[in-house]
Amino acid sequence: MVENFCLFLVDKMRKENPEIDDERAEIISYGLQLLIGEIPKMIITLAISYLLGILNLTMFMLLVSIPYRAFSGGFHLHTHIGCIISTTLYYCCIPKISNYIYFNSQTKIVLVLCALIFGIIIIKKYAPADTENVPILREKERKQKRILSYITYTLGLIATTLIKNNVLSNIIFFSYLVQTIMITPFAYKITKNKYGFELYNEASKTPTAWKESEGWINMLKFLSKMAEKAARSTNTACYAVWVFHQPKMPASLIKKD
Repeated sequence: MVENFCLFLVDKMRKENPEIDDERAEIISYGLQLLIGEIPKMIITLAISYLLGILNLTMFMLLVSIPYRAFSGGFHLHTHIGCIISTTLYYCCIPKISNYIYFNSQTKIVLVLCALIFGIIIIKKYAPADTENVPILREKERKQKRILSYITYTLGLIATTLIKNNVLSNIIFFSYLVQTIMITPFAYKITKNKYGFELYNEASKTPTAWKESEGWINMLKFLSKMAEKAARSTNTACYAVWVFHQPKMPASLIKKD
């Protein structure tokens, strides 16, 4: 539904602005899907967290999980409905459950050390975990994201041992652990995703292209510029905070060595 609505908007934009060619229209459509697709997820997730009385904890989780997710990547679901459900569960269940779990200092240190070893192994093997919709092909970019994944993951786990508030400490620990699992082949298999980098290496070839009133016209032009800017500003498998759905990136935006 979101994709069809975005295509409808792009069609209107092209009628009012004939300068928009096919390639640029594809980019604008992609940007619109990024912008518009996040709105219902944001509203629903924050509304449910408010009803559960954990809005502040959900906001905290968003803030602490953004960096690690942005660098390490992870799978994306194929439908907006599945994305909304998964995003809501992820950002509401972890804060809610964290209220009811308590680890003493010794147990927490042991868990953190085990999670650190597990995370370092997974990051080394799979981060940044891209997708076939938005592959990360440049080796320099992959190396940078992998290093930043190590750093953010390690700092996050260290924070769990230093923060005195048990609930906040649990949120960081569980959100980082779940995020690490999201980049594994197991998670990709059960969600029917594939690593984009591996697909392009196997192919060893260049990907094919994926292909009224004055006030209304001005609004369409403004929206097209916003969408195009949003589309061009990202070349990663983890563009947004609301992490479980992802439109296909136009071939012209994929950066290669």
